[in-house]
Amino acid sequence: MWDLPVRLMHWALAFAVLGSWLTQELEGDWFKYHVWCGYAVLLIVSTRIVWGLVGTRHARFASFVRGPGAIVGYVRSLFSSRSERTTGHNPLGALMIVAFLGLLLAQAVTGLFANDQIFNTGPLFGYITGSLSDRLTTIHKQLFDVLTGAIALHVLAVLAHWWLKQENLIWPMFTGRKRAADVPPGAEISGSRTWLAAVIVAVFGALLAWLVRTAPPGGLFMF
Repeated sequence: MWDLPVRLMHWALAFAVLGSWLTQELEGDWFKYHVWCGYAVLLIVSTRIVWGLVGTRHARFASFVRGPGAIVGYVRSLFSSRSERTTGHNPLGALMIVAFLGLLLAQAVTGLFANDQIFNTGPLFGYITGSLSDRLTTIHKQLFDVLTGAIALHVLAVLAHWWLKQENLIWPMFTGRKRAADVPPGAEISGSRTWLAAVIVAVFGALLAWLVRTAPPGGLFMF
């Protein structure tokens, strides 16, 4: 069962990442839109990390992050007749979530200091030297290649669940609901606490705006 903030962040993040890629690949002056997509990624990921600590039951890391043994056991169950279903994220999905959050956070942060090696620079470029910006730009590009592979693996895992376990993981991310048989008594959530997620987004947004506005000269696009 997924609360509304988790669902909104999931799809908003997907569109922000897609937008980041498109604005980098399209011909023309799309850099400022690339930066805005980067801001969106940073805000969503930061909010999701905090939501993993203070959010509703199945959104919290403590409810779904498991050790290597649980992950291996779950992978084995995919290829056996024993059905192992979870109300929230399964152990394999939890591993992917942690990896995604780490990759996307690093991707967004390095982008703040990067440059396109022509004339555009990230909003926090003024804090560092040109040589360090070049190194962070290289990391920024390399991380996207890793992220692309992680996205492909994520899609394949969702399709594998659909095929091997006849478990649709896509529809619940729209509706927030799973089949009654997959939700044990007492595992439901009573509400989404969307207001709290909105407050977290607002706080991070204000901090990011302040950081960008007070950055030393060097970045060509700011709020």
